[in-house]
Amino acid sequence: MTTPEPQPVYLGGPRFQSDPAELYREMRRDHGAVAPVVLDGDVPAWLVLGYRELHQVTSDPQLFSRDSDLWNQWDRIPADWPLLPMIGRKQPSILYTTGERHRERAAVISEALESVDPFELKGHAERFADELIDGLCGKGSCDIVGEYAMLLPLRVLARIYGFSDEQGPGLVTAMNDMINGREGALAGQRHLGESMYALLAAKAQAPGRDVASRMLANTAGFTLDEVAQDLMVMMAAGHQPTADWIGNSLRLMLTDDRFAASLAGGRHSVGEAMNEVLWEDTPTQNVAGRWTTRDTKLAGRTLARGDLVLLGLAAANGDPHVRADAGALTGGNNAFFSFGHGEHRCPFPAQEVAEVIARTGIEVLLDRLPDVDLAGPAAELTRRPSPWLRGLTALPVTYTPTPALGAHR
Repeated sequence: MTTPEPQPVYLGGPRFQSDPAELYREMRRDHGAVAPVVLDGDVPAWLVLGYRELHQVTSDPQLFSRDSDLWNQWDRIPADWPLLPMIGRKQPSILYTTGERHRERAAVISEALESVDPFELKGHAERFADELIDGLCGKGSCDIVGEYAMLLPLRVLARIYGFSDEQGPGLVTAMNDMINGREGALAGQRHLGESMYALLAAKAQAPGRDVASRMLANTAGFTLDEVAQDLMVMMAAGHQPTADWIGNSLRLMLTDDRFAASLAGGRHSVGEAMNEVLWEDTPTQNVAGRWTTRDTKLAGRTLARGDLVLLGLAAANGDPHVRADAGALTGGNNAFFSFGHGEHRCPFPAQEVAEVIARTGIEVLLDRLPDVDLAGPAAELTRRPSPWLRGLTALPVTYTPTPALGAHR
């Protein structure tokens, strides 16, 4: 009597909110390194769970392409499919560009970000962090995610991209509305797009020492639409994962005995916690995606031409073949997949910008509120119910009220 094939797993629901690591272990047990999954509307896809297999997929753009036009399911995707913002068709951004054109666009982005002065970047992050904490420090309690982590990254990014400080709060609201996907999502998207085109128009007339001006000045022949789309992708990709990196790292430091010394001093522990999060609790959990350019085999599975392949970054980071003891500290090992891999990985300068913002945000918070502590049981902390990005809905904390710094400067 043969054992029936396990059913495809729905990529959504409460398991991704409560314990995705255990879910990935079950999927690996039942399906192996590549698991069949279904998305909203019973749309089929493959989720790569294995570290070696994910390395193979991301290293072979000829076989596993970023071109979403290849998808063999487009004829059954309705116009109001909720995942269209995540898996778009004919999008003009760098996300879906392939080949030499992608390499040229990636070079433009990298060169623009490499020109950001690291001391200025850290200074902006410290200033905005202090400003946000000034509004919290006298209360004695707050939600670190909603009142701090979700506000800081975009304020800094807006500043280095060329927006004025006065525009920052409005951009933060628009971006968070768009990410939350509720009634304000479309209005937030419009505000972000209109603001970006207005910024580029202003910088075309009066360039500055900012990322937008540097991208406009590049002579690679990109259109205004391409530059605007890439800047919006950079802002979205740089904001939410960095906010979750801050929130997830602080959660680890406040709830995990391995980091008990972190809050009593020892700044090296902040970096260790941040690195551990990228292994154990990475903000970007799964990525859509890649599409097969021909029929192929992967980890014993037969994939048809045009199949959607999802990158299981969190699952691959927890692959027992590379992390036999998941409870042991990684000791600075950065061979995780949290920033992707291959030619479509997050550009190195963008990673450095995110790390400066996240680390500065955490360090300023701990300096200003040194006795910060969790306000309730760790078991009551909840996650956003998303299979894509992993972050807390809230991180309530308490601390001794302190005076704001603004009045003493």
